[in-house]
Amino acid sequence: MNRKIAIIGIIILIIAVVIILVMLTSVSYERIEITPNGTTMEVPANKTKFDGELAGVKIWNWDNGILVTYNSHEDGSIINVSEVGFSTLNDLIKNGEKQEIDGFTCYVINADELLEIHIFDIIKVNYNGKFYCIPLYNETTHDNIIICCNDRDIALHMAKSVEYKISTISSAENMTGDLLSRAEDYVNDTNLSNVISDVEEKTGFDLDDLKNELERYTGKLPI
Repeated sequence: MNRKIAIIGIIILIIAVVIILVMLTSVSYERIEITPNGTTMEVPANKTKFDGELAGVKIWNWDNGILVTYNSHEDGSIINVSEVGFSTLNDLIKNGEKQEIDGFTCYVINADELLEIHIFDIIKVNYNGKFYCIPLYNETTHDNIIICCNDRDIALHMAKSVEYKISTISSAENMTGDLLSRAEDYVNDTNLSNVISDVEEKTGFDLDDLKNELERYTGKLPI
């Protein structure tokens, strides 16, 4: 009996240790806004620090990763992107080992290469080993996002959590453009003769006769 109790006690202890280890090693996340138009994503909670903005490029870091975002529509200039190194970072990442993970393209690079990029001059971090980097781009919102992390699962979770949002201004611009386009199509596709005939049929008046009568009376008015 004592032996059975001891075995049960050991099993319970092992289960408790496993649960504690899972709780200690699991990552909790919080949602933050990462671009001016309201796009959000989940980042490691209570660890992620906003390092600042450099010519439109925003940078966050945590104990084993870096997040870089840029909205090209907000800035309106591809030159600034090159100046702060965003394009260089993107090109460097795509030279790494390419992997397809759950529908996302991931590139594996060394931390030393990552930290050589100019835009990381504003942060002081010491990273080692391999980084799993996932670049994202949305054509509708113009959001450029690069997630780099030592932990592939964290990088993947963050990429999956991104929620893109279109700003009110962008929506209004798109709506206005659509209305103008439709109006132009209507004018181009409409036959003026058909419009005149339709009006004459519905009103019972001959537009040419009305025009002549109007000219006859207005011609008699004193100048």
